Amino acid sequence: LERGTEQALICHSLLRLPARAIAMSDDSEKPPEPTGKGRSGALIVSSRQKGNPLLKSVRSVPWEFGDIEPDYVLGQTTCALYLSLRYHQLFPGYIHSRLRSLGRAFELRLLLVQVDVADPHPSLRELSQVSLLADCTMLLAWSAEEAGRHLETYKALEAKPADALMERQEGDTLSKLTDAISSVRSLNRPDAVALLSSFGSLERLAAASEQELILQPGLGPHKARRLHEVLHQPFMHS
Repeated sequence: LERGTEQALICHSLLRLPARAIAMSDDSEKPPEPTGKGRSGALIVSSRQKGNPLLKSVRSVPWEFGDIEPDYVLGQTTCALYLSLRYHQLFPGYIHSRLRSLGRAFELRLLLVQVDVADPHPSLRELSQVSLLADCTMLLAWSAEEAGRHLETYKALEAKPADALMERQEGDTLSKLTDAISSVRSLNRPDAVALLSSFGSLERLAAASEQELILQPGLGPHKARRLHEVLHQPFMHS
């Protein structure tokens, strides 16, 4: 998406909100605090992943090392394999071997790909085909922090019923604010919820400096810079 399109998406989401919702007062609806632990036990991490920087970003659910075939077990029916594009370009046969070893042991098999090369498109096209043939869901992350957030989100929502994951109704102010913020490229819904929880309102978030955004847990320089640019770029050019 171009930056102007992102701003249009934010405007579209905010036009449906009452004016007071954009600058929530202290007694207005606030985002929920992180719960800290998942209900279905720990996220299981393969010993192959020791030293992976993404583990530093898995903070809202407990995790522990275990003797498992996938890189991460996120629930009884869900697992994930992690792949750095840089590593894939050096060792293209690695992921094929891992997928063969994994087989069909889990109903939902995620291929978590960290995009860490300058030109990812050829490799992503190849991996998209590999994922389709292996009946896997490919999930992209543009940083180790984002990869960690993907894992903890899947684990945290493991025990949630399907209706709890559906889009909220029109009257839910928090859901609309979350949709508006997550429409910015590279930001996801967990990022949006965390930002609203930290700043308390969209007004305070928009007033934050780029350095303040960088300091937010799990956001990182790339996302912070992108969000700051979108929020401070003029909506109309003269």
